[in-house]
Amino acid sequence: MSYDIERYLNVRSAYGASFGPDGERLSFLMNTTGTGQVWTLEGPREWPEQRTFYDERVTFASWSPERPELIFGMDDGGNEKVQLFRLDAETGVIESLTASPEAEQRRGSGSHNEPRARIAHAKHRWGGWSHDGERFAFASNRRDESVFDVYVQNRDETGDAAELVCEGDGWLSLAGWSPDDSRLLVSQAYSNFDQDLYVLDLEADESTLEHLTPHEGNVRYQSASWAPDGEGIYLVTDEGDADTLYLAYLDLDTRALETVADGDGWNVDGIALDDKTGRFVYSRNVEGYTELTVGEFYADDPTAFETFPEPDLPGGIAGGVSFDPDADRFALSTTGDTVNTNVFVVDVESGEAERWTDAPTAGIPRETFQESELVHAESFGVDGETPSAGLEVPGFLTLPDNPAGGSEDGAPVIVDIHGGPESQRRPSFSSVKQYFVDRGYAYFEPNVRGSAGYGADYAALDDVEKRMDSVADIEACVEWLQDHPAIDPNRIAAKGGSYGGFMVLAALTEYPDLWAAGIDVVGIANFVTFLENTGDWRRELREAEYGSLEEDRAFLESISPINNVENIEAPLFVLHGENDPRVPVGEAEQIAEKADAQGVPVRTLIFEDEGHGFSKLENRIEAYSAIADFLDDHV
Repeated sequence: MSYDIERYLNVRSAYGASFGPDGERLSFLMNTTGTGQVWTLEGPREWPEQRTFYDERVTFASWSPERPELIFGMDDGGNEKVQLFRLDAETGVIESLTASPEAEQRRGSGSHNEPRARIAHAKHRWGGWSHDGERFAFASNRRDESVFDVYVQNRDETGDAAELVCEGDGWLSLAGWSPDDSRLLVSQAYSNFDQDLYVLDLEADESTLEHLTPHEGNVRYQSASWAPDGEGIYLVTDEGDADTLYLAYLDLDTRALETVADGDGWNVDGIALDDKTGRFVYSRNVEGYTELTVGEFYADDPTAFETFPEPDLPGGIAGGVSFDPDADRFALSTTGDTVNTNVFVVDVESGEAERWTDAPTAGIPRETFQESELVHAESFGVDGETPSAGLEVPGFLTLPDNPAGGSEDGAPVIVDIHGGPESQRRPSFSSVKQYFVDRGYAYFEPNVRGSAGYGADYAALDDVEKRMDSVADIEACVEWLQDHPAIDPNRIAAKGGSYGGFMVLAALTEYPDLWAAGIDVVGIANFVTFLENTGDWRRELREAEYGSLEEDRAFLESISPINNVENIEAPLFVLHGENDPRVPVGEAEQIAEKADAQGVPVRTLIFEDEGHGFSKLENRIEAYSAIADFLDDHV
């Protein structure tokens, strides 16, 4: 039996778990109402209680360590200007912490000069509760849209009451409070492959940042956590000659960096650490699949630890660890090709895992979901290699039981290209993918050069002047698909979102004869206008990857699909959100207009209440129903 797209989009996900202060209650986010909202439950697979009821998505929720209350974040129409709210778990009362009702009213009137009105137009990036539950920290661009400062606020204060404890000069985020709540761990990002760590002493006469990681070139310092004694930091890094991330310990006194665990050729993705007990969970990303290590650091040697049994979890992809108050258990989300996302709770010492949430599959039998296969397509080599030394591009291929159209030549295929570009397609559950596979489409998800997960060298192979090499990888993948006996070589469609939308447009302009159709979702059509109009807070980060407007404008113009649109031959569908702060909607408007003027069959769909992607269920149903019709017409 086949199901329509609305049914598949009603497959639910439960994620973002957080243990309450008593260890008996768990909060999580679930999209039962169409957008992610806060839910709580008090035992495995008990009936959960919905705690928030908004049309807008909740982005995170975090319990206080001492009181029955939690703080959650929510933006407006996908604009990513997250505001913070406090939920009293006993009474259900919700109070805005970062924007008063008066500010929201002024926001609608256009008066942005008063402090509280400015707050309502700022981003707030969660930095965690203090251990005593009296304060919380966050980073925000309230003062200057282009930079993030550090703020500390008392739990019962609202509006503009937060104390600005450090003025930033770039992209600052917070990694948590020290065990004694006297310091904050601060990260500054220059790009996705270059960061620094600092300590901010909140008790000093002047709040200044103490630089922990001075370095030259690009070095990643990520997933930082305080050691239980407050005298060191655990983190993942590629400092030195490492190509992939490894787990390390940084001594705050000597600044010595010691390796704790190596990824054996794969990235250590991150570490979750309980700073009272030294218990931890770290993960390795092995060809896109998660491998977990659970352990406890020895008190007398911060680089040595004992390990506990690895939990047996379904799906192959897991993350989002939250320890209970005693660190006897931890909650995390798990997913896979055939496993929709749910929260499990794991006993640390035994490794026994128990499913706590029961996010439903909308009545679609789980056994009908299809597994992907990890495959590799050979592309051209990199500088310094012989011509025969090609690059193996990994990807995940999912084949249908019954090809659409009943063609003896094989199934049509959707090549779905991830965004980022410093991202990675992994075999997690996708209701959209399962829907199209059920309809007889094959689904191919490549990780072309420039993708994360395969080392810094691989990720750098598309930087700036090498940008189009990653597009050439798409050509190589399509040629590999054309030789596959289960694929119809004449029915291949490109689909991608954000940077993946650029890849779709670039593939259509560079290799027009390969495609039956293209679907550009919130994609970049013109790198110059994209960089000019993207949020001030992220321009510098993006220029580090793509090239700068000042120095690389001519090159950016040359590779922008808008300037090569006359090459497009395949029908094009362009979808976007009106409120997109990352890739402004003008990117969609200009490519659609120019392609239409060239005689390309073009369809556009713009959602006025969405941002960088589609979070509301009714919009997702409309978007993917239209995509399905478009593919049926042209593929």
